[in-house]
Amino acid sequence: MRRIESSKNPKVKQWKKLHTRKEREKKGLFLVEGFHMVEEALYTNGTVNELIINEKTEIPSKWDITNIDVTYVNDEIIAVISETEAPQGIFAVCNKLTLDTSLDNKNKYLLIDAVQDPGNVGTIIRTAEAVGIDAIVLGNGTVDAYNPKVLRATQGAIFHVPVVKGSLVDWVRLLKEKNVSIFGTSLQNGVDYREITPRSKFALLVGNEGNGVNEELLKSTTSNIYIPIYGKSESLNVAVATGIVLYHFQQ
Repeated sequence: MRRIESSKNPKVKQWKKLHTRKEREKKGLFLVEGFHMVEEALYTNGTVNELIINEKTEIPSKWDITNIDVTYVNDEIIAVISETEAPQGIFAVCNKLTLDTSLDNKNKYLLIDAVQDPGNVGTIIRTAEAVGIDAIVLGNGTVDAYNPKVLRATQGAIFHVPVVKGSLVDWVRLLKEKNVSIFGTSLQNGVDYREITPRSKFALLVGNEGNGVNEELLKSTTSNIYIPIYGKSESLNVAVATGIVLYHFQQ
């Protein structure tokens, strides 16, 4: 256990840098904030590298922090490293998750193509985990899963479902070889999603908020689907649309 009192301390600067993708990838670490996210991280063995706690904050007695470094800091340092308006005074420095990227024993996939809004991606991950998706693949142009805003929006789901980066072209090919039906989302040449029967094996491909799924990817799908819109809106939010289709597909 240690105490840091200056925001100019090198450790504080290192923690702050973890808000950048470059530093996360360089160090293999990411930062989570708040009691719920820290607790979820602690439940995932080998994930938490260090706890950072406001000197005014108490660690819940039910937490097992054996062999985890704990650093106490003051309000000034909390303000420096926090990215929320009302910090709870507790953070965890986490090792990037060890993910099972094999296709064994996985039947339900979500492929995300160039979705850039962190709140949307985090909500999609949270929803997909709730539905029981086995793996999520973030394609090129999609925001980093360890972005602080993404992490907060997942509400801890990031610790319970494999989320990997990869080429969606390669993943579509691999899934087709495994006889997984792939459904793209598109208003062009698509069918009403309700015409697709729920199934135990599938991959759903969703795309960028403004441009949708890449046209080349849509040419490789089993079928493309859309959600009817009855009002005057041109489209649905990608996270909302993903949730609707995933729950329909769930068997």
